[in-house]
Amino acid sequence: MQFDMGKIAYWSGATGNTHRFVEKLELPSLRIQNHGDPLRVNEPCVLITPTYADGLGRGAIPKPVRRFLDLAENRCHVLGVIGGGNRNFGQMFAQGATAVSAKYGMPVLHRFELAGLPKDVAFVREGLIRLWMAQSKTSLAAA
Repeated sequence: MQFDMGKIAYWSGATGNTHRFVEKLELPSLRIQNHGDPLRVNEPCVLITPTYADGLGRGAIPKPVRRFLDLAENRCHVLGVIGGGNRNFGQMFAQGATAVSAKYGMPVLHRFELAGLPKDVAFVREGLIRLWMAQSKTSLAAA
């Protein structure tokens, strides 16, 4: 079956863990930059973000991710969020995805630690392909 592959929109910080995770997925992706105009998307995508928060969860959504999501034209294309983090931070693990979900009303699809384990990569890759296949079927049915 032929289907339209969506994209991954992601931001990666200084550690590069999110970038390494996205590279392992081997799926089309767009990187959100730190400066300049926010990335704009016009097709279904899934957001992947790490967590940068203090011990109370403040600042969990990185500023470039907030700029990306503050554009309504981007938000309407984001199907869900995947969060990266470090389990050493306990309840704050992958808090960026939880905060995005709460603030912007999108589902958390998965959480992974650091650059992700092979099982995370396989789970996310297979899940995204299924999601995009389902989106294509919905688009074809509506046409």
